[in-house]
Amino acid sequence: MEEDQRKNMERVKRSEHSVIMPSHPPFLQDHSLPLSHLDTDPNLHLTFRYLRVYTSTAAPTTLDPFHVISSSLSHALTQFYPLAAMLRRRPTSPHRLELWCAAGQGVPLVRASADCTLHSVNHLDDPASPLAEQLVPDPGPEEGLEHPCILQVTVFACGGFVLGAAIHHSLCDGMGGTLFFNAVAELARGAARMTVETVWERDRLLGPREPPRVDSALIDEFLRLEKGALPYEEGVGRVARECFHVKDESMHMLKRSLSEQSGLNFTVFEALGAYIWRAKVRTSGIHGEEKVKFAYSINIRRVVKAAIPDGYWGNGCVPMYVVMSAKELIERPIWETAELIKKSKSNVSDEYVQSYIDYQELHFGDGITAGREVSGFTDWRHLGHSTVDFGWGGPVTVLPLGRNLLGSVEPCFFLPYSTASAHNKDGFKVLVTLRDSALPAFRQAMQLLSTTQHTSQDL
Repeated sequence: MEEDQRKNMERVKRSEHSVIMPSHPPFLQDHSLPLSHLDTDPNLHLTFRYLRVYTSTAAPTTLDPFHVISSSLSHALTQFYPLAAMLRRRPTSPHRLELWCAAGQGVPLVRASADCTLHSVNHLDDPASPLAEQLVPDPGPEEGLEHPCILQVTVFACGGFVLGAAIHHSLCDGMGGTLFFNAVAELARGAARMTVETVWERDRLLGPREPPRVDSALIDEFLRLEKGALPYEEGVGRVARECFHVKDESMHMLKRSLSEQSGLNFTVFEALGAYIWRAKVRTSGIHGEEKVKFAYSINIRRVVKAAIPDGYWGNGCVPMYVVMSAKELIERPIWETAELIKKSKSNVSDEYVQSYIDYQELHFGDGITAGREVSGFTDWRHLGHSTVDFGWGGPVTVLPLGRNLLGSVEPCFFLPYSTASAHNKDGFKVLVTLRDSALPAFRQAMQLLSTTQHTSQDL
């Protein structure tokens, strides 16, 4: 593994480190900006890393992606200038973060080159590719606060390129990040101005009630207080990331089998999420009485009564959980777990969101945690990442490199295959992080989904 990392580092050369400033000063006086109570959720105190892969076929090869992106980024920062600011702990509440905006701040942008073609690395369609780590900045905790947005443009020998992004999650979620990148891309394609009008007002739109109160009983069921606890401290030992393939026919068989047993129809997320969650817990040797949690995010932009403007680019999701003992999860039919996931979606209401925000206000310094044995799930197959077009067409591959999700150190991503891949057209891929000791048995469980040579009873 170390030898592979060394070879990949030799293949990627970083030649320039620029700081991109707003094209004109976006404010007159230095100032602080408050974050919402969703932004300051301890589970979001991390830098999320991901990359987008672009081929050279849709634009003249004489165009320099680094120059195009740096120029449009500079103009976009006149509205998105908080991405160039510095996160710091509030003087009156050291557990909370705020943004300090001062003159002379900018977004670091790294220029790099790779000595291979995108085709030779299958357009980075393998989420576990060691090369991917060299294409995205990886700031430490303090650097991630000082520079909450760091970008890297790596041009490959074929003329294609990869845009790697490291963005502190306290500033935005996936939808907010896509809003920003779409604005940069719009300018890169020649627009005179951005069509989006950004909205901040985070403390007003998603702030606590006066007085704060927790009316949803679900909050106490999902969260607990553990003084001194830090998110993502689970002690599961060494973990590994591995990519698994899910055939369309196998997915249809799983859904059909669960439907026949239950009389219900399930989405891919519900059916496959239940299957993978049980396989993870079963193979990890978790004690039967231990509470385990299935965690995922729900977009609340159309749920809360206070209208969230289209230009709002802060965090707009809350975590939802399904909770049971490890013994219950392993012994009950998969369709019952899938049904619990389905039903949990209806738990998200304005009251749940407000109670979640107020809980953060009342107990922020008390060590809010979702507890141990949390499995985070997210589906990236239909998130609109392909809309980010800098003039080369949309990205052919979008790949997350985050290792922490919703309090989980063992996240699971559902991902589409690269549109440039000639090998994989059937189904999709699943990127799983799991403790080393569980991987051999977990691989066996996942093999059933990568082949059509089985019956529904096998699932």
